[in-house]
Amino acid sequence: MTSEDAAYEAVKTSLGRLAMDYVALILLHQPMGDYFAAYRGITRAYREGLTMAIGVANFYPAILANLCETVEVTPAVNKVELHPFFAQEAALENMKAYGVVPQAWGPLAEGKHGIFTDSEFTEIGDKYGKSAAQVALRWNVQRGVSIIPKSVHVERMEQNIDICDFALTDEEMAKVAAKDLEHSEIVNHDDPEFVKFVLNLH
Repeated sequence: MTSEDAAYEAVKTSLGRLAMDYVALILLHQPMGDYFAAYRGITRAYREGLTMAIGVANFYPAILANLCETVEVTPAVNKVELHPFFAQEAALENMKAYGVVPQAWGPLAEGKHGIFTDSEFTEIGDKYGKSAAQVALRWNVQRGVSIIPKSVHVERMEQNIDICDFALTDEEMAKVAAKDLEHSEIVNHDDPEFVKFVLNLH
């Protein structure tokens, strides 16, 4: 977004397309371009009741801290890559400090690292009658992370929400956390070419 007005008008355009008076949540997708102006735009929409909450996505710790220390309305949510192979514990602590709810995109690592057949996840899952994927999702939920697993298959969608009837032990949580590679293998937000790609989408 190039201006506050552009972001605000984008919200109104989206509401028109959805034929709705308001939505539950609007996210600013990337900290790129004039994102402070864009955030002011969605803040205006929030104050006018066009959305119940506003948030951000892909705002890593220093960027999120800068935003939260500067704006009048703290984002309710920060949606970032969060899964067993990229746990981002420091980012979670930073969000907690500002009262921002962490939300995971790619909570199943986009299928990388054999997450669906991982032997340790499978062993843990067998104990509860759950799949390796359900173990990975439950791990994030127990860390206080809101998850948005993606699937086009009804039975997987049903499995993805069937994770509230068991809890991982501290030892099991640690086993899952031990998979952390401490970096993303899906996207590099520090890559200038990625920034150019995203900015050229608009």
